[in-house]
Amino acid sequence: MLEVALRHRFGEQGFDLDIAFTAPGTGVTAIFGPSGCGKSTILAAIAGLLRPQSGRVALGGLALLDTERRVFLPPEDRRCAVVFQDARLFPHLSVETNLRYGLRRAPAVAAGPGFEEVVALLGIGHLLARRPGKLSGGERQRVALGRALLARPRLLLMDEPLAALDAARRAEVLPFLARLRDAAAIPILYVTHALDEVDALADRLVLMAAGRVLAEGAVEELSARTDLPLASRRDAGALIACRVVAHDRERGLTRLEFDGGSFLVPLREAPPGSQARIRLRARDVAVATEPPRGISTQNVLPANLVAIEAVTGSQEAFLQLAIGPTLLLARVTRDSVARLGLAPGMALWAVIKAVTFDHAGLRPAGDRPRHDAMEAP
Repeated sequence: MLEVALRHRFGEQGFDLDIAFTAPGTGVTAIFGPSGCGKSTILAAIAGLLRPQSGRVALGGLALLDTERRVFLPPEDRRCAVVFQDARLFPHLSVETNLRYGLRRAPAVAAGPGFEEVVALLGIGHLLARRPGKLSGGERQRVALGRALLARPRLLLMDEPLAALDAARRAEVLPFLARLRDAAAIPILYVTHALDEVDALADRLVLMAAGRVLAEGAVEELSARTDLPLASRRDAGALIACRVVAHDRERGLTRLEFDGGSFLVPLREAPPGSQARIRLRARDVAVATEPPRGISTQNVLPANLVAIEAVTGSQEAFLQLAIGPTLLLARVTRDSVARLGLAPGMALWAVIKAVTFDHAGLRPAGDRPRHDAMEAP
């Protein structure tokens, strides 16, 4: 486990950081918030690049920093690898030599993936003879990831590694980050202000604003809360863990199961049994007080209305809907709430178009699929 508690002020009237959170011993913990909220400062303090005025950082019980006990391990002894926005490769060295530089920094007794494994994991075998100046931005970031992993760190820190890339390059690198997440048996702290990166990669979320932690927990849990700043975004909605069950290629549909039901979504290239997460935006969910008939919408799911929360500064409201143990959000007008006589405890139907789903990250195939072909709904 990673334990972090930091306090630091830049100057008398400067930025004030006062945070505390924990992260599990494996998987990705995303530190999410707007620019200037202190995300990168946290990474600098953990890596030993900043000496905070007070605080404690411990990894697996080992104190990297403890100001009360006057412990401050130098950066080279912390075994934290950092991947920045810019790849920071050695421009005069080939890709292979850059990678082997990371391997040379690994402790002799440290366990971790070998050179060939990392090259295959990140799909950079064809780049080994090139120099960084001959690579695209996405390729440079993949090499930087490989160099960091080959150093066999105890903790991997990523400081907005995709922020400098355009949309196409970001889409190129995200699958490789997902592979790295699944292959690395170490904690990863991932700083970002891009919600789609959180959806695709993170297991746990630390939500920040103005130097403070607003909330921390599982990504799915925080995404369904209407009391957090995430709810003010136009893409606010529930993040739902699913499993690919089957494909109907003739109809162009894929069936995803979640805890409590299933969705039909546009056909996606993923083998049955693969794990997936989808962001279902609240503004894409309608509700009905009786089963709708004769409509084009593919997904009509019975739900229980758990709560109604007014959206501050607007004429809208959030409906928290339970489909079994899974919570969805619907964003409707306050007029709809009054006109339909909505109240907590009512039985409703959630109405969701298949084409509205935003697909987040895929994970490796898990349990054996239960169906070989999709049954007609």
